[in-house]
Amino acid sequence: MQQAATLVAPPPKARGVFNVETVTDVRHWTPSLFSFKTTRDPALRFASGQFVMLGLEVEGKPLLRAYSIASPAWADELEFYSIKVADGPLTSRLQKIVVGDELLVGRKPTGTLVLDGLRPGRNLYLVGTGTGLAPFLSLVREPEVYERFDNVIVTHTVREVADLNYREFLSHDLPNDPDLGELIAPKLIYYPTVTREPFVTQGRITDLIASGQLFVDIGLPPLDRARDRLMLCGGPSVLADLKTLLLERDYEEGSIANPGDFVLERAFVET
Repeated sequence: MQQAATLVAPPPKARGVFNVETVTDVRHWTPSLFSFKTTRDPALRFASGQFVMLGLEVEGKPLLRAYSIASPAWADELEFYSIKVADGPLTSRLQKIVVGDELLVGRKPTGTLVLDGLRPGRNLYLVGTGTGLAPFLSLVREPEVYERFDNVIVTHTVREVADLNYREFLSHDLPNDPDLGELIAPKLIYYPTVTREPFVTQGRITDLIASGQLFVDIGLPPLDRARDRLMLCGGPSVLADLKTLLLERDYEEGSIANPGDFVLERAFVET
């Protein structure tokens, strides 16, 4: 059940190399997935798509993991999207947070899923699995993304239909946003897929790309290095498969120092 933010943001606080932020909203999507929002120190600067270290103080010590920031760089609050791991050192505790609790948020955002890591192109594919959708929730709200690309395709692959969190947001709310909708609606394509239940689009995203079904479904031509750019975020096995698929098509991996045709994020482990 979503809890509405009811607190007035307190003055910024810090603890060591972390900001101390206050939880303003918690939403439990399923027994294994939840999202939450916190206050944002005005001094924190990040690029949409980056991640920070986030966590709790446990027995006087910080317990942390890398979390993509799901809110855009211009937002007043920070948003995060997480799995729940029953015996996970952090998420077993983090899933119990409520509005008013305090979290530690690192002051040095980083990550490879930023626009500066890509060469110019026409189509941008944001390929996410599970909570790997999080950095793309930030990027799809970034006006610069739509200024740089003709089409922005968000694919979200999950095991069960109930795991398609943010489905309503991506398919309806964002294209109809009163401020950004006019810019976003003509260019955003949302493509959810499910692997373990019947669904209108079913299967692993790697298979749907390899077979060409993805492109038939969205009405765009198959991948072409001259035109298409990709960002990848998800589990290690799917990232490895996607990278192999792209390298076989002569795509080059990019970085901020050396922009390429695709970038991927390796920073995450389930804890």
